[in-house]
Order: sequence, then structure tokens, then C-alpha cells
Amino acid sequence: MKRCVLALDQGTTSSRAILFDRRGRIMASSQEEFRQHFTGPGWVEHEPGDLWATTLRAALSVLRKAGVGRGGVAAIGIANQRETTILWDRSTGRPLHRAIVWQDRRTAGACAALERAGHGPLFRRRTGLLLDPYFSGTKLAWLLDHVPGARRRAERGELAFGTVDTWLLWKLTRGRVHATDASNASRTLMAGLRSGDWDPELLGILGIPASVLPEVRPSSGVFGEVEGIEALRGVPVAGIAGDQQAALFGQGCFRPGMAKNTYGTGCFMLMNTGDRPVASRNRLLSTIAWRIGGRTEYALEGSVFVGGAVVQWLRDGLGLISRSSDVEALAASVPDNGGVTIVPAFAGLGAPHWDPAARGAIVGVTRGTTAAHLARASLESIAFQTADLIGAMEADSGRRIRELRVDGGASVNDALMQFQSELIRAAVVRPRVTETTALGAAALAGLAVGFWRDLAEVALLAGRDRTFRPRLRPSALKGMRAGWSRAVGTARHWAGL
Repeated sequence: MKRCVLALDQGTTSSRAILFDRRGRIMASSQEEFRQHFTGPGWVEHEPGDLWATTLRAALSVLRKAGVGRGGVAAIGIANQRETTILWDRSTGRPLHRAIVWQDRRTAGACAALERAGHGPLFRRRTGLLLDPYFSGTKLAWLLDHVPGARRRAERGELAFGTVDTWLLWKLTRGRVHATDASNASRTLMAGLRSGDWDPELLGILGIPASVLPEVRPSSGVFGEVEGIEALRGVPVAGIAGDQQAALFGQGCFRPGMAKNTYGTGCFMLMNTGDRPVASRNRLLSTIAWRIGGRTEYALEGSVFVGGAVVQWLRDGLGLISRSSDVEALAASVPDNGGVTIVPAFAGLGAPHWDPAARGAIVGVTRGTTAAHLARASLESIAFQTADLIGAMEADSGRRIRELRVDGGASVNDALMQFQSELIRAAVVRPRVTETTALGAAALAGLAVGFWRDLAEVALLAGRDRTFRPRLRPSALKGMRAGWSRAVGTARHWAGL
């Protein structure tokens, strides 16, 4: 009797494994952090071996905690940090370089050069994405150009590229499967939004040989079986999605107009747009949400580069708190932000600004400013950035967002969720199961093997914990919104001055 589905949620700062039963309840979970490598201004790297080792340890740990053997696991689903780029040797499986993380800005110059050459509109039209160092294509080109011999070896078919899902699938199947899903492929600048497959013209512009690319498959379906891990041998890997698309799926946002926001290292808002992509006029992204069978669903997306990471900065950079969970009490110790506004553009600004030259700004500081004011302004910056996304998304889609489903680490912060509701003038719904990224990956895998019957059953899994509704009059927030806009103007283009 298959008792559960195993979700592997490989994120930017940690790898997690979670077992879900048929009712979507968490049977056990395990988490392993790994080291971040900041190798230059705006450069962020991970050791691919760390991503695999921490994922493996988390998976084995969760099986021990729950007392579940391979006979009890129906399938494995993978959700992954998107756009992070890995290049490895097909014969040995050894990476040629550290993974270049989605936050990394080293290819900003290459993106600007492509824009100057007039390629921006083509990439926008074909992929739904902007020419920005956020995405995988220019990262892969950088690796091919900067790792000695890499381009020559890639052209001979000796190397394999993958985002983190592909890397984990390769490791789980001992190199037998080199594949990705449509949602991850749509984040690379190399795949057509409507075709869902690699685009030869875009590959030519980027200088990417097709031989390094994985096969693009549906998000729900058997990719392969685990080999070489006794506790999971023979278990099918049956679902893959980029973490934000997985969260949209886990939240049950199956109808056009339904939206979710994930409060993680960054903040990521997606709105389901149905079976056709919506072209953004407000610098949002059009992306594949998932492909199940022969049907592709699309989404509009807005990305905030620094969301919950601003709390890590308070902890690790400034030493104002010892634990991330301390921020709520510190922020609540003052009645307001004391006139302080923080724009956490540590890695540039994402949607709707898309300004890689923006840098962090703290404005409105006085002699009376305290650590509590900085903590409150930091939390408020997360909500302000999200509100900017919602305004752009509503304008693009022509739909009013009346309910925002939320998840991720910072969604447990009641004060932040209430402030978010005030800013967007809509209900903010927190699910009973806040691990919706992992739940979405599990659901995609479970559907593929019949563990769950259909989308109607999946839609009930997350449940509801609490709904936050606006209580203040809009006029009470007018000054704060204006101050935020002025502060963003200060932060923009800073590195280019």
C-alpha cells in the first residue's frame, strides 16, 4: 500500500524533503542548509555537489522520521530554485563550475549588448521574458565562454546543461535521464513560450549548442526511476516544476484570474491566465505554469529579488536580530516605521522596474531611528514590492485580484500579512499547509501515478488557515505609498551613476 508522496523542494538557501499523505498532510519533513558563495559584486554561486548532497540527506532523513520505506512511497516530485544554471560532464557527472544562481548579475553587460543589437523584442515575443541576467540563457553562455575548453566540448556533445531540477533528476537516475519540464524550460530564454520547446533561432543568438540541452517533458508524468539509493530504488520521479509554478499548483490556482504570492528569499507572484499567454505591457513575465498531458497552462509573473532575504540581512549583515523569527516582535515594538523607508534592491530591482543598476536605499533616517524602525521598514518593503506587482498584474490582465493566496516562510508573519492586505485592498488567504511549493510538486507526481484522482481533489489539499482583510481606510496609507515611490526613485540606476 503506497502511503505517501515524497517532495524534494530544492531552494536557494536550503534543500527540503517532505512526505505528504493522501489528505495533503505533512507526515514528516527535513531541511538542510548549504553554503552561499558570493564571489564578486552581484555574483552568487552554489556548489552543485552541495545541492545534491543536502537533498539526498534530507530525503533519507524524512524517510527515517516517518518510518517509511520505498514500498510506501508512490512517487517523487521535484520543485526547484529556477534559472540557476549548472554545466557538467556527461561521462563523469562532474560539474565544470559552481552553479550560477538566479540572483547572479554577472551577465548584465551581455544582456545590455543583446538589447543594443536589437534582440530584445524577439526574446520578449518568443519567450515572454525580458533580456535580464536573472534567466539561464546568458548564464550558460558565460560558462561556455569562461570555462576553458567548455564550448568546444559542448559542441562535441560531451557536456550537459540543466537547471537544478535537471541536475537532481540526473543524480537520482544515475545519469540515465537528462530532462526538464516545460515550466523550467520557459525560464531559460531559450524555449518558445507557445511551443514549449527549445528555439533554434534564440539558441543561435545566444551561442548555445543544442547538444547540451535536456529533453523538455510535461510537468506531470514519469521521468524515470531512482537508481543507486537503496531506500528509494525503483520509485518513479513523476512530477517536476519550478518552485513558483509548483506553489501556484499547490495553492489550487487552477482557474484564470487566481493568484498566489510566495514570500521566500524573493517574492514571486503568479496569476493563472489559462490556456493562452498574456503579453505584458507593464514589464511582467509571461511564463508556462505547467503542462499536463497535451494541455499547457500559462501565468503572468512578477518577481521581487529580495523579499524574506531582507530579514536575513537584518540578522547576518546588521546583527539586529539573532533569529529571523525575532523580526516580528522587534517590528511590533514601535507603532510605525518612524518615517524610515527601506528599498532592499541589493541585487537590483525586479518587476515591474527591471533595473539591474538599482541598489539598496534607506531613507528618512533621523537621530531617533532605532533598530525596531529598521525592522518594521524592512517588513513593509516586502509588502510594498508585492503591491507594486499586483498593480501591474491587474493592469495587464484586466482582472481585479480580490483574493491573494500566500505561502512561504514570511507568510506566517501575521503583521506582514495584515499590512499586505491593507496595501492591496484585498483578502490575503494563508493555507493550512504553507509548504505549498512542496505540495505542488507532490501533487504533480501523485497525479501522474494515480495517488490523487484529479485537480478537484488536489484543490482541497492545502486547506485554509486564516484570511486577512483590510481594516484601514485607503487615505491612511496614501503618504506611505508616496514615500515608497520616492524611495524607489532614489534607489534606481544607482550603480550606473
